[in-house]
Amino acid sequence: MQTRLVTATALAATLAATLASVPAQAATPVRPPTAEHGWVTSTLRHMSLEQKVGQLFATYVYGGDATDPSAADRAANLAAFGVETPAEVIERYHLGGVCYFSWSHNLDSPRQIATLSNGLQTAARGDGAKGRVPLLISTDQEQGAVVRMPSPAAQFPGSMALGAGRSPRAARTAAEVTGRELRAVGIQQPYAPIADVNVNPGNPVIGVRSFGADPTLVADLTAAQVTGFQDRAGVTAVAKHFPGHGDTATDSHTGLPVINHSRAEWDRIDAPPFKRAIRAGVDTIMTAHIVVPALDPSGDPATLSPTILTGVLRGELGFRGVIVTDALNMAGVRAKYGDERVPVLALKAGADQLLMPPNLALARDAVLRAVDTGELTERRIDESVRRILGVKYRQGLARSPLVDVEKAVRTVGAPEHLAAVTQVTDPTLTAVRNDAGLLPLPHADRSVLITGWDSAAFAPVATVAAGFTTRGARVTARPATLPSDATITATASQAAEHDLTVVLVNKAWDTAVTDPRATQQRLVAALLGTGKPVVVVAVRDPYDIAYLPGVTTYLATYSYTRAAMDALVRALHGDLSPSGRLPVTIPTAEGAGSVLYPYGHGLSW
Repeated sequence: MQTRLVTATALAATLAATLASVPAQAATPVRPPTAEHGWVTSTLRHMSLEQKVGQLFATYVYGGDATDPSAADRAANLAAFGVETPAEVIERYHLGGVCYFSWSHNLDSPRQIATLSNGLQTAARGDGAKGRVPLLISTDQEQGAVVRMPSPAAQFPGSMALGAGRSPRAARTAAEVTGRELRAVGIQQPYAPIADVNVNPGNPVIGVRSFGADPTLVADLTAAQVTGFQDRAGVTAVAKHFPGHGDTATDSHTGLPVINHSRAEWDRIDAPPFKRAIRAGVDTIMTAHIVVPALDPSGDPATLSPTILTGVLRGELGFRGVIVTDALNMAGVRAKYGDERVPVLALKAGADQLLMPPNLALARDAVLRAVDTGELTERRIDESVRRILGVKYRQGLARSPLVDVEKAVRTVGAPEHLAAVTQVTDPTLTAVRNDAGLLPLPHADRSVLITGWDSAAFAPVATVAAGFTTRGARVTARPATLPSDATITATASQAAEHDLTVVLVNKAWDTAVTDPRATQQRLVAALLGTGKPVVVVAVRDPYDIAYLPGVTTYLATYSYTRAAMDALVRALHGDLSPSGRLPVTIPTAEGAGSVLYPYGHGLSW
């Protein structure tokens, strides 16, 4: 074990030197403003209206290969877009961007992703005729709870974990390494960092995706990640979700949230991270499908509000970059207007890039029709296309949009990147309660049950079990994700036969959506009822402790990555002293301003 730690430390020590040695072309290309202006102007001059409108849209495509997807993906493309291959989708709609997802079968391995990116860029450029421009390829690689890149990519623990670690340098490193790996496979636009301030513990959609509940902390780490993504890694950072999604009890995927902050509260809580991102030079800001009456009393979501996008974001905050909408297939933006009106209204509000409309052909035709009728002018379209082309130019896509596939294979999951994951993750682990003095545990021959919430992608139960095994324990691993009554009974019976149980929980507080039968709460109660020692670990939201009465030993990892689970095992055994501090306040289950654990709380040993 000691040898492995020393090796990781040595590798991590080489990270800065290794990253510094990367050729200059890997960073965002620096060009004289006149060169960018000349390319953008010349390109725009040769584009038809249909090509310009196509540049405004970014959407998913089905398949892992640009020209030869599987039969199922061909059928999915045909149903959604009227053509069978990703290349044909791009050619038909003159797409400006593509967003990768696992469910659309775009993300399998570094080689496959890089090859797909090259194929899509080749389709976008076509025969090289003027007016044909490269794509801006995106994905939601927030890290932690929202991860798109598969293994062997470096998997950092996510925003709230970074908030617990309190280190802008670590946040910058996480963004830099993530950005370098994305760029290597041809992805130029991670939809990160999250600039939302999570002041609502019941927030169903943000939670651990936020750096925390303190506006200054969130602003510091947001700015650090903008620098890491853009200045260090050469990808386009996207600060989201403007004007701030941190105080909502409604998920904008399924409803239209209303944020009832006063203007003074918005200035104090929600605005600072976006202001800092703008000062740091963020290229892109994503809108939120939320209503903020203090900013716009019309009842329109921010995505469709000229008052918020043009008045506040561009006018008051001075943002001059690309405004991208959150996905237009979400319920929050579709609640008030029909799908053919939403893209037109978003452009009229001040948005530039329209993400994932539910019907691409309908959305494109609606924008073209709006220009034809005069509701939108071609000059207005040109404004947005200029901004989008400017980002593409600064990404170096005008010069060469293709990536080196073999270099991508070497870059993704490189040893120095994985070492950086460990160094960034270790200081984020937060020990919240150790009332019985159970921790740290001795390395001993004991019987241990590892149970609770599990993930097929990361296998946290198996990871923790393996860690205990290497320290001499006799271990039983029994995943129990949202367990049935029979599973709860059997698991508790098994726990009674072991010396110690470690149980993982994930959003056990959310009995409305995540776990409507409160099965995780009942599992923990049954385990405590055995009278044997129980360690409870929140592998996502730290708020679970308020809903688990009787728990005396509780830690928060904020994510269930392998690095987070490895840090957990080391901390449980005293090989790592927890140093994370809560980046949020944990209220009691009753709420109403009653605090169970304050912001900044954290134990160590």
